[in-house]
Amino acid sequence: QVQLVESGGGLVQAGGSLRLSCAASGHTFSSYAMGWFRQAPGREREFVATISRSGGTTYYTDSVKGRFTISRDNAKNTVYLQMNSLKPEDTAVYYCAADLRGAPTRDPIRYDYWGQGTQVTVSS
Repeated sequence: QVQLVESGGGLVQAGGSLRLSCAASGHTFSSYAMGWFRQAPGREREFVATISRSGGTTYYTDSVKGRFTISRDNAKNTVYLQMNSLKPEDTAVYYCAADLRGAPTRDPIRYDYWGQGTQVTVSS
């Protein structure tokens, strides 16, 4: 079992920044890939970013490229999502997820464990 707990969400004005954290426990953190997804009201959950086990490979959805950065600290069992230049359309519940197969992927079906989510609200 893997437990994931997100934190760092909140209310921010457009153009502002937030850093989300996801603390993992219950398994060897460095052995699995991590991803961030988000879900806005009335919309399906969508991929945001993913990172490989070592942190050497990352992928982003086009709408956040150049604004968001995913990173991980395997010594702290934590993955981060630095979000800059936030826009109102970034408003959503953000979830972190773990893929025990270890390969970063955009496909939510590939992820084995999910956190409870943290709300991010960007005001215009």
